[in-house]
Amino acid sequence: MKLCRFTTTEKEARIGIIDDSERLIDLTERKIRLLSDVLEQESPAEYLRAIDLTGLPQHPLDSVTLLPPVDRQEVWAAGVTYFKSKTARMEESDFSATAYDKVYDADRPEIFFKSVPEKVVGPNAEVGIRKDATWNVPEPELALVLNSQGSIVGYTIGNDMSSRDIEGENLLYLPQAKVYDKSCALGPWIVLGQSESEAREWEISIRIERTGKTKFSGSTSINQIKRQFSDLAGYLLRSQTFNRGAILLTGTGVVPGDDFTLVADDHIQISISGIGTLANSVCVV
Repeated sequence: MKLCRFTTTEKEARIGIIDDSERLIDLTERKIRLLSDVLEQESPAEYLRAIDLTGLPQHPLDSVTLLPPVDRQEVWAAGVTYFKSKTARMEESDFSATAYDKVYDADRPEIFFKSVPEKVVGPNAEVGIRKDATWNVPEPELALVLNSQGSIVGYTIGNDMSSRDIEGENLLYLPQAKVYDKSCALGPWIVLGQSESEAREWEISIRIERTGKTKFSGSTSINQIKRQFSDLAGYLLRSQTFNRGAILLTGTGVVPGDDFTLVADDHIQISISGIGTLANSVCVV
């Protein structure tokens, strides 16, 4: 079951579901106007299956603008959850490389704030690279969708844009390396009704194109995430409440080489086999 936010020519944000024929069904007439109207249900997938879809407006996907699947949820991120991300971040840092080694093996994961909802970029929109950075990369990630009770109710695709030279210079610069305009993309929709064991069978891949040619590509298995999803969510929820729910990125296991950096007009495609593809172009912010 795929849940999405979208706009038509009216420009008003709407909530819809996408059926097996890739038709988007508008749920507005069923008084569903926010993602939380669905995500806060005891079983969001079963709730949607029980809705009478008779007579509801339908739209071809190519006739609407998909919005990021977040309306009131904060976005957070976990880091160093794959072995590859641990080694990459140790290599980029000339200040305290052992910090990444320690957190990979520690009970407590690295968790940091990523974005307020209104700053999240959606499908086919532009993600940004900082004008004061020289080494910018995308980080393709599975994103956990949490309701206000902290339950994992769905999954989407995330791009945790990062300035590796800024982070590598000093660990205290992490917020500047991770949090800036257009630094977080989510989409294209939320997949509901899948268990963690099913999600761990998915593959995640990325392709970056420049002037029509592939500059980088790679893939890995979601099952390479070291920590359990419930463990990551549990640490996020310690001493915190999310009355509107939250999105939690789960780290990256596909890292471009040290000689690669994004430039304006690059095109990024992140795919997860059980979800779909999140595509974005690149601009300088």
